[in-house]
Amino acid sequence: MTMKQTRDIKIFFQYVIPSVLSFALSGVYAIVDGFFIGNSIGDLGLSAVNIAYPIVAVIQALGTGIGMGGAIYYSIYKAEKKEAQAKNYIAGALWVLMISSVLATILVFLLNATLLKLLGAGGGLLALGEEYITVIALGASTQVIGTGLVPFIRNHGGSFYAMVSMIAGFVTNIILDYLFVWILEQGVSGAAWATVIGQGVTMLIALVWLLRKKQFTLNIPFSKFGKVSVSILKIGIAPFWLTMSPNISLIIINRFSVSYGGEPAIATYACIAYAICIIYLILQGVGDGSQPLLSRHYGEKNFDKLKSIRRLAYEFALFLSLICCIIMYLIKDSLGALFGASNIVNAEIAKIMPVFLVSVPFVAVLRITTASFYATEKSVFSYVLTFMEPLLMFVFMLILPPLFGGQIMIWWSTVFARILSAVLAVILTY
Repeated sequence: MTMKQTRDIKIFFQYVIPSVLSFALSGVYAIVDGFFIGNSIGDLGLSAVNIAYPIVAVIQALGTGIGMGGAIYYSIYKAEKKEAQAKNYIAGALWVLMISSVLATILVFLLNATLLKLLGAGGGLLALGEEYITVIALGASTQVIGTGLVPFIRNHGGSFYAMVSMIAGFVTNIILDYLFVWILEQGVSGAAWATVIGQGVTMLIALVWLLRKKQFTLNIPFSKFGKVSVSILKIGIAPFWLTMSPNISLIIINRFSVSYGGEPAIATYACIAYAICIIYLILQGVGDGSQPLLSRHYGEKNFDKLKSIRRLAYEFALFLSLICCIIMYLIKDSLGALFGASNIVNAEIAKIMPVFLVSVPFVAVLRITTASFYATEKSVFSYVLTFMEPLLMFVFMLILPPLFGGQIMIWWSTVFARILSAVLAVILTY
């Protein structure tokens, strides 16, 4: 290995490791709520947060998509030495983040019950879900803006600082969950306040960094705002849906599980989803951590380096997927107990977890390929891969469970969808 190759690998890991840790922590946010609520309220509370969590995920993914869309163009224009255009994408993204956060607050607050019913909530699940989401809606701006600023920090060479901002929010969330849920016994609303305040801490730290680096600007010519906004949203759709992917799976699985397995199946997947979602976010962390380098080399027209970074991303993602599978397999018998699940649900988790682990290496291929497409302005390919997985999952769940075994085929349908999506990713790459 040459000195140049060694330097490239070192730079790759300087970007990717903090990104992986940041995404892992964003997944642990959900686990923290599940841990405290499950051990405080039991299966009903765990199921309620599980049913409601896709709404939280939409809010956070909205920030990720907008932030990533702006940051990708920022990196490309910086690489092309077009400083004015790069600054326009910072300002444009900040305006879009603020507007989106206001709209998210209003819509989620007003449509709280309707959205939960669409997700399959009813009775006690609906009441607890409304309690949780009402608070989340009030703090939507902290989540949208906080997650939206992180990609800019990462693309400006601040991957470590981005990770620090996430860690600070995460620690705040844990402390406040303990205080609000266990000590003050505020239930699901207490967990929601802990999440909102934790995201607020991340947002404030990110803002301090941008101000200190003189990267915070809202100055963009009105005549250019429309074009910049459309470009940001065009690229941002793919990372938005990629971040949402585990939660779209959650929605589809919950809706079909209501018919075949009922509340025990929902509680089973709640625990599995908490764990498996972290793996998927870790893999997305590899892709999004590579994005600044991919976008930079794309802007510089240095396609050999671009391919080298993409190859490193594939190798590292597959390595991490193997490690994660081994860890999850070893802890599958005790995973349910961590969240206060009943013995029946815990036994079912241990039986079903290996099914989901089959698809993890395929998800690694899918995440890296999708990230490399949107990092290099290949929006259409990234859209195809992002929407293909939930579409295939939905089709399989319509066909397979009635024909071949009910709830067990709900689980296998997710695996088949991810395998076929990864095959498509390889075909599109070549």
